[in-house]
Amino acid sequence: MVSVQAFYIDDSELSNNEYRQFVYWVRDSIARKLLAYGSNGQAEDYQISQDEFLGMWPIYKGDNNLQDPYINWDTKIKWESDDDDYRADLQPLYLPEGERFYNRKEIDARKLNYEYYRIDIRLAASKSNRFVPNKSSDVQDASHEYKKADYINGVHTNDGQNGAPGGQSTLVGDPAKDSKTLGTYNVKDQVSVGQSNYVPRERKGVDRSVFIIKDVINVYPDTLAWVHDYTYSFNEPLTNMYFWHPAYDDYPVVGVTWKQARAFSIWRSLLLNNYLIGTGQTIVNDFRLPTESEWEYAARGGLDKSPYPWGGPYIRNARGCFLGNFKPMRGSYIDDGGFHSVYIYSYNPNDYGLYCMAGNVSEWTSNAYDESAYDFSHDLNPDYVYEAQDKDATVLKRKVIRGGSWKDVGYYLQTSARTYEYQDTAKCYLGFRNVMTYLGRAKGDDI
Repeated sequence: MVSVQAFYIDDSELSNNEYRQFVYWVRDSIARKLLAYGSNGQAEDYQISQDEFLGMWPIYKGDNNLQDPYINWDTKIKWESDDDDYRADLQPLYLPEGERFYNRKEIDARKLNYEYYRIDIRLAASKSNRFVPNKSSDVQDASHEYKKADYINGVHTNDGQNGAPGGQSTLVGDPAKDSKTLGTYNVKDQVSVGQSNYVPRERKGVDRSVFIIKDVINVYPDTLAWVHDYTYSFNEPLTNMYFWHPAYDDYPVVGVTWKQARAFSIWRSLLLNNYLIGTGQTIVNDFRLPTESEWEYAARGGLDKSPYPWGGPYIRNARGCFLGNFKPMRGSYIDDGGFHSVYIYSYNPNDYGLYCMAGNVSEWTSNAYDESAYDFSHDLNPDYVYEAQDKDATVLKRKVIRGGSWKDVGYYLQTSARTYEYQDTAKCYLGFRNVMTYLGRAKGDDI
C-alpha cells in the first residue's frame, strides 16, 4: 500500500485539437520572430521591449535595436499577404520548393522546435551539491573599486576593512563579477560516456544556473507511426489525415514521444501561469505527466480491489457489450465499437468521471520502467525517475505506459497492468493526459 497526494487529472486523453494548439503556438512564435528580424521592417509590430511589459508597446534605443525583446502576440500574422518582402521573411518556415508535393506551400514540420527550460530539483537537493557560502570575496566598494570583503554564511559583514568608508554597505556594480560573491556550488554527478558507461563528474565554483536545464524538442507528432508500427497493413489514410483533419479533432493525439509530452506539459503550465500573472492572480502548480501511482489511483476510481476502472471482473456489461476500446479477439477490432482509436469521451467514465482509463490509447507516465520498482520505491508518493540521455543504453530509456490501447488484448486494460515504451519513440496507440498536484491537503479540509 502507498499514499498519494491529492491531485487534479484530465478527464480524458489529450486530443488532437488540444495538442495542435501547442504546435500552432510554436509555429506562430517562429513566424513572428522571422518577421521581427526580417527585411520587411516588421519589428515594431512583432516584438515588444521587455522594459515595457505592462505597457505592451515597442520601445527602441537610439540605434533602433530592440533591447531584450519578446514576442508581441497582439499583431496578427498575414499568412496570405501580397507583400513580396513579407512573404520572403516567412519563406524559411515553409518547405523548400524542391521538396514540395504538387508544389503545395506547406509548413516544414522539421522546423517546429520548442525551446524550454526545467529545473533539476533532484540534483539541487543532493546534500553534496548545496550552496557553499564565501568567507571572503572581491566586491565593489563605494568608490567602485574591487577589494576584499569578509562574509559570514554568504552575508557581507560591514567591518570597515573592505575599503568602504566607515564600513558602509558595498555596491553591486558588475552582475557578471558579483554573481558568485555570496558563494558557489560544487556539483557532483555522473555523465554518460557511452552505453552503460559512466564517469563521475564534479563541477566546482559554479552558480545556480547549473541546475537549470535547457532543452529543444521538435513538437510535431510522428504521423508516420500509423504506417511504421505495422507491416502488411494499409493505414496511409490515417497518416495523411488523423492529426490535422477536423473529423479527428476530439480523438486522442498519438505519435507523441515521452519528451514531446513533457514539453507540452511545460508549455501548458507556462500558458496558464502567465495568464494568471497577467490578471493579478497567484500561480498554481505545473501540469505534468502522472506518476505510476497517481495514474493507477485515478484509474481505479475509488474501487480499490477492482481489476478494471468500471468495477467488476468482466470486460463486458450485462448485455454482452464491451466496456472499452481494445482487441477482444484475434482479427476482431470492431466488436467493441471502434476500429482504431475513438472519440476521447467514448464509453462510460469510472466513478471519478474519467474516460478511457482502460483502452483507446495507452498513456505515458513520468516514471522510468524497472521490473522491480515496486520493491524499492517509497510508500509516500512513490516516484522512480531517470533522466536518460542520448548516449545512455537503450534499456535506460524505458518509460512506463498504462491503460492498454485499441490494439491490445484485455490483460493490458487492468488497472494494475504495466508495460513500457522507449522515451524517444512514438506510437500510433500511445497518448497521454496531464495531472496537477493539488494546493493544500484536500478539498474542504478543515482539520
